[in-house]
Parts: sequence; C-alpha cells; structure tokens
Amino acid sequence: MNNTDCPMCRRWEEEKELRVIELPHSYVTLNRDQFFPGYTLLFTKNHVTELFHLDRDLRSALMEEVSLVAEALFSVYKPAKMNYELLGNMVPHIHWHIVPRFSSEPLWPRPIWAGPHEEVMLAPHEYHTQIELIRSAIR
Repeated sequence: MNNTDCPMCRRWEEEKELRVIELPHSYVTLNRDQFFPGYTLLFTKNHVTELFHLDRDLRSALMEEVSLVAEALFSVYKPAKMNYELLGNMVPHIHWHIVPRFSSEPLWPRPIWAGPHEEVMLAPHEYHTQIELIRSAIR
C-alpha cells in the first residue's frame, strides 16, 4: 500500500537514475547529494511509519536488509564509521539514511545534520559508477 502524498512512496519511480537495488522488503537508492560519499537511502516498499507497526519477522528481515546495505557500503567506501538514521519527522515513512562517515570530513564526528554543507551533485556517469560499485558489493 502506497501513499501518493508521501515523497518516499514515489521515490523509486521518480528517481530511477538513483536506484541501487530492490530487496524483498525495501528499495535502496543513492542520495542525490553526495557530500557524504556513499550516502544511501533504504526505505520500506509499503507505506509504514513506525517499526512497531511491522510484525516481528518483517521487522527482523528489514534490519537484515539494512545490515546488508551497510556492509556493502563499508566494503566499497572504507569509512571510519557507518551511521544509521531512522527519524521520519519530515517524511513519515520508514527509511534509513545509511551514511559512510570519514574522520577527514568537516562535520566529523558530529551527526550529518549538525551543520550546513554545500550539496555535492555528481555527473550522471558518476552516479552510475557509484551505484554499480554498491550493487556489486551487495550481490
């Protein structure tokens, strides 16, 4: 069940060029702003707002998908730490911001929203290259 008012429900169709992979319970896309290299979003296929709305098996399977993607990002980007954000205050649809973090960043070690930053947009072929690297690491 999707909610047409929800930007996360529409994201998979509206931003096809950022698609990484479809998993059994979620979609994975590269974030358009790559200020944090490898910044990826994983969101539930169905419009759900809270983890406790999912039954135990689905919740567990979803966390395995989050871990699978994080492990792939870690292998591709070799960060100092992986960050996982599940907020939903602005977009109430279960989605994780899975972000490789590096000690060389200007915002290190603070959260990614601790201060403003200039957005980093890649050329289409650069998005494609990053997506292929992540996709290969997931498989």
